Amino acid sequence: MEKLGKTKWWSVDNDVNNLIEDDSIVEAAQLLQQNEVVAFPTETVYGLGGNAYSDEAINKIFAAKGRPTDNPLIIHIYSQEQLNEIVASVPKVAKQLIETFWPGPLTLILPKGKQVSERATAGLKTVAVRMPNHPVALAILERANIPIAAPSANRSGKPSPTTAKHVIADLNDKIAGVVDGGRTGIGVESTVVQIDGENVTILRPGGITREQIETIIGKCHVHESVLTDIHSPQSPGMKYTHYAPLAPLYVVYGNEHRLHEWIAKERAKGHRVGILTTTENVNAYKADRVLACGSRSELSTVAEQLYATLRQFDRENVDVIISESFPKEGIGVAIMNRLEKAATKMIV
Repeated sequence: MEKLGKTKWWSVDNDVNNLIEDDSIVEAAQLLQQNEVVAFPTETVYGLGGNAYSDEAINKIFAAKGRPTDNPLIIHIYSQEQLNEIVASVPKVAKQLIETFWPGPLTLILPKGKQVSERATAGLKTVAVRMPNHPVALAILERANIPIAAPSANRSGKPSPTTAKHVIADLNDKIAGVVDGGRTGIGVESTVVQIDGENVTILRPGGITREQIETIIGKCHVHESVLTDIHSPQSPGMKYTHYAPLAPLYVVYGNEHRLHEWIAKERAKGHRVGILTTTENVNAYKADRVLACGSRSELSTVAEQLYATLRQFDRENVDVIISESFPKEGIGVAIMNRLEKAATKMIV
C-alpha cells in the first residue's frame, strides 16, 4: 500500500485466489464500512464507492466529484440477497435480464427499497442497481457486505477513468483510497435500462447493446430526449455534459474530406489541432497530433480506449480536437453517445 497525500493506493493482482482475504481488499472494505469513499475497478470504468445506506458517505462522493446532487447514483451489489435489500420488487422482465447479463455492464432501474439513502437516488422512488463483473469489485463488495453507490471515479464532467492513475489525476487528496486492479476492459459505462411492467427503455447506452437485450426480451425502446429536455434525470448520464477533454471537441459526421476541411480551417486560425481517429486512418491526416483509439473494424476497441485517448489529448497541448464519427449500431451507439456529450460542436 502506498500513500499519495491523503489518498491511499493499493495494488491488487486480479488473479489471486481468495481475493476477499487480500489485505488491500480488507482495508478498502473497512474504510467503506466507516463511510469513507474508495475508488475501485469494474469491468467498465473505475467507480468511486461509498456506503449506499449512508448520507455521510454519499455526500463525500458528491463533494469529491463536484457532482450535482440531483444526479442519481448507481448502487453496486454482489448477491441476490443484497438486491432484495435495496429494491421493493423485481419484475419478471428484470429477472430475465439479470439471469442473462449479471454480473455484467447492465444497470436496472427498479422500485426503491426503504434502506437506500435518499441522497443516492436524488429523491426518486426508483434505484439504479447493477452487479459488476470484475473480481476486485466483487471482492470489495462481498468483504464490505453493504451495497455500494459508485459513480465513475473522476471529477464531474471529465472523461471517465479507466486506470487508477486517471483516478489519482482527478481525485488525489479528495478520497480515502484507490484500489488499482489494472486497466478496465469495456471502457464505457454500463447500459442503463428502465423497466415499466413489460416495457424496457434504454436510458443510457453502454456495455450491453440494444441488440443483445432484444435477443432476450424482444423489442425495447431507446430514450430520445436531448439534454435540455431533462429536468429530473432518472439515470446517471442523462442530464449534464460529460466526458469532456480540456480542448474543444468537434465531432465530424462525413468522410475524410470533411475532416480535412475542418483541419485546414482550424490551422488557418493558428490553432494546434488534434485528430481522434482509428488505426485504419491514423496516417490519413496532417495535424499537430493524431491519436488512434482502437480499430474501426472492431468498435469494442474504440470503446475500450476512448476515455484514455481523450485524457491523452489533455497532455498534448492542442487547441482543438476533431474526431471522426462512428456507426450508431452495437457498441457504436454508446461510443457516439459519449462523444456527443463531450463535444463542443457537432459538424454534420
